Amino acid sequence: MTTSDKIMPVIGAPCWVNLLTQDLRAAQAFYADVMGWKFRDSTLGDDFSVALARGEPVAGIGCCPGGSHPAVWTPYFAVGDADRTAGRINERGATLAVGPLPLGDGRAGIAADRDGAVFGFWEGPALSWPVGRCGAPVRLDLRTRDAFDAAIFYAEIFDWARPPGGCTVDYAQDHIVVQASGRTVATLRGGGVEDAPDPEVRPRWNVDFHVRDSGRAAAAAVAAGGESSPVPSLTGTPENACVIRDSDGALFTVSGV
Repeated sequence: MTTSDKIMPVIGAPCWVNLLTQDLRAAQAFYADVMGWKFRDSTLGDDFSVALARGEPVAGIGCCPGGSHPAVWTPYFAVGDADRTAGRINERGATLAVGPLPLGDGRAGIAADRDGAVFGFWEGPALSWPVGRCGAPVRLDLRTRDAFDAAIFYAEIFDWARPPGGCTVDYAQDHIVVQASGRTVATLRGGGVEDAPDPEVRPRWNVDFHVRDSGRAAAAAVAAGGESSPVPSLTGTPENACVIRDSDGALFTVSGV
């Protein structure tokens, strides 16, 4: 997350998504075919790159070769103090996996919540990344066992619902909506995922990218060596959304703008 174009993100709001993969070049080729992304080098080193859509940064891709880590998309949330966030994570029975560590112009950590959903947190300036705004590249959805319990957990570690200037939390029918500046930046959904055999519905944060044609993206994913399937119809989710598993096994979804 280093560039000359930086902002101070809203505390508690998503500020970035990153793919960890086994083969950086193969991942770039896949996402170029499926998403139409181009890539630029990152100052974090040769094993990192920034994905661009219409010239704007939308995601990071990092390489972890040797099969030591599964390919996965991870969302990052902005925090004011990474050490305090790490302490809150530990105090609430979750797992702090990495950090906080210096990274570029900030500090980052990776954790798993009490149900095992993995997320990251970031202290410092970030790329100008318009999640939740008009034309946003991405939205985040947490699928977990108990959305209310998860909302309490994340509210406590990210200072949600503590105005002024932060994120608000509201209940909307069967899911919880997190907003910043009046725009939805994340949703949390609960229900029976412990009974589901598919990794697509185990507790995890899902990254959903907005595309012009989700059907075309899904077909391109299959042609590029991935897999695709329809997203189950849920309140608040686009009807045209597709689950995609990339050629290295990382899951994400695409939906029409």
